[in-house]
Amino acid sequence: MRVIDSHLHLWDPEFLTYEWLEGALDWRFAEDEINEEQLASVEEEAAIFVQADPISEQTIDEVRWVDSIALAAGVVAIVAGAKLDQGAETHEHLESLAQASARVVGVRHLLQSEPDGLARTASFIEGARAVASRGWTFDACVRERQLSDVAALAADVPELPIVLDHLGKPAIGTVDAPLRPSAEWLRDLVDLAQHPQAYCKVSGLPGENGGEWSDAQVEPFLDAVLEAFGPERLMWGSDWPVSSVADDYVAGSRDRWFRTVSDWAASRGVPAERLFWHNALAFYGIR
Repeated sequence: MRVIDSHLHLWDPEFLTYEWLEGALDWRFAEDEINEEQLASVEEEAAIFVQADPISEQTIDEVRWVDSIALAAGVVAIVAGAKLDQGAETHEHLESLAQASARVVGVRHLLQSEPDGLARTASFIEGARAVASRGWTFDACVRERQLSDVAALAADVPELPIVLDHLGKPAIGTVDAPLRPSAEWLRDLVDLAQHPQAYCKVSGLPGENGGEWSDAQVEPFLDAVLEAFGPERLMWGSDWPVSSVADDYVAGSRDRWFRTVSDWAASRGVPAERLFWHNALAFYGIR
């Protein structure tokens, strides 16, 4: 079996500054650490690095650092950090990213930390069109209430391939008190999926639940994205190491999430080659 992890983070607080890190995550997670967390019984494994949100002036440094360890860490592509609402500065930044590494295939403006509605503004749409003009992709990381903004962006910039990170971060409750998918999340998810350039990452649910989950708890949400996007527009991601932390870092959580999704996919007739390999390569344009 072949696996592309479509959502892998790497960082080193000794090299770059991450103001959001705390607790067990405030540690080095790089090539040595990910090589200790390889998936069991997988013949070929690679990963797409997604920006880990260092301070804004270090975005280019982050790309260069990841590029320097990419071969050792199994990284075949980079989704870099970029602010898309900065006009001329956005255009200059995108050019700097392209110069920093040929592995850059897309960007992420971390919308979950921004005011609702930013992705609907003229300045953001201009930046999104600049990303699309380079043949790059956009990772949309939002809170559940912002999901409709992503659907609006998909309508405004139909030439931009968009992938929804972490299913749009729906509330899933706890192992002891699971929640069903909300009507609002389902509505906005379906609206986004109407756009053929929109994909969804099957990732991040453990991280939103403190690193703890049950298969039964997450399956209704996996079923919902399968119904909305179909098997050809879903891709698996580990969200490592964020989704491997409960009160402390839990070794093996990455493999456990892989098994959860793999078992679910097999039970629903979802082709593993699509979910774990082909879809991510096709979306990010990796040859």
